[in-house]
Amino acid sequence: MTQQKIPATYMRGGTSKGVFFNLADLPKAAQVPGPARDALLLRVIGSPDPYQKHTDGMGGATSSTSKVVIIAPSASAEHDVDYLFGQVSIDQPFIDWSGNCGNLSAAVGPFAVANGLVDTARVPEVGTVEVRIWQANIHKTIVAQVPVSHGEVQETGDFMLDGVAFPAAEIPVAFMTPVEGVVFPTGNPVDTLDVPGVGRIEATLINAGIPTVFINAGSLGYHGTERQEDINPDTEALAVLERIRAQGALAMGLIAELGEAAQRQHTPKVAFVAPPTGYTASSGKTIGAEDVDLLVRAVSMGKLHHAMMGTAAVAIGAAAAIEGTLVNRAAGGGDREAVTFGHPSGTLQVGASARQVNGCWQIEQALMSRSARVLMEGVVHVPVE
Repeated sequence: MTQQKIPATYMRGGTSKGVFFNLADLPKAAQVPGPARDALLLRVIGSPDPYQKHTDGMGGATSSTSKVVIIAPSASAEHDVDYLFGQVSIDQPFIDWSGNCGNLSAAVGPFAVANGLVDTARVPEVGTVEVRIWQANIHKTIVAQVPVSHGEVQETGDFMLDGVAFPAAEIPVAFMTPVEGVVFPTGNPVDTLDVPGVGRIEATLINAGIPTVFINAGSLGYHGTERQEDINPDTEALAVLERIRAQGALAMGLIAELGEAAQRQHTPKVAFVAPPTGYTASSGKTIGAEDVDLLVRAVSMGKLHHAMMGTAAVAIGAAAAIEGTLVNRAAGGGDREAVTFGHPSGTLQVGASARQVNGCWQIEQALMSRSARVLMEGVVHVPVE
């Protein structure tokens, strides 16, 4: 057995980390979708790992840090790059390509600029460069405003993002028309799910950003102030949330029968919402009820997320903008173009513009600020037989 060396960049984007590849740098067999690509990237991350540590790979053994990204010059004249995202299972041998990572979306623009995938004539000496990104998983446009200093990506700055320990440069990211299909796949802002072991509970099933199942925290006896240590050690609690997610996936038409949910871990997400109340974030920071419009806790890949997935934040912003959804109700109802929500690590503001056209809801865009930074670049070593 020998090892092959593949150029790669290890990057943080928002509250996530992943291994970034230029498509042209991958071995030819891995330049197209299929088993060869998946096998290679699984080995890069160190999955499947029955110990759930990723000791022998680049993964971080959490849903936020077990990710891969493939970037290529865009086939579309309207975009700079094509961006493909893979959510790598930690203990199972598969990669979920069904959705996007909103956090790592913030790192795509800087990667594209730094690797010469954006026309240098558009990159100022000082200022910002707009990078238009084609999100290949969900066929949507993302627009990132990348800060530039001395003709290069400016990564350092004073922008603080809850869930990230150190400040960095701010990167506004706009998710354009972030809805795949219709906003509400059932046609309703609120549905009732009949969940085994739970009973009938209200849910908002929405497609914006990433398919998401929202429920009221009180439906499960929660307060919306929970942190990872309150949920993740409780296998029964996680099983209940997974049953809700599976029922939501079925109602949304994402799966044909409940058994398929286990092989579609990345989507949909499940999240619970609650009205504002004070709590202590995981960093020890005090969040007052007056600091937020609502509380949201989300589950990713079977575990409560330490902060908030970027795509789920898009779903939160979109749902908050539409009267009658559980998210809108938790935020106090009424017309809203932006909300600040509390998550386990702190707070995040997200804006969204929604309007009805011929009786159907449309989300024109969702906007939030993130940050990104290169952690390491060079080559990854991958064993091959």
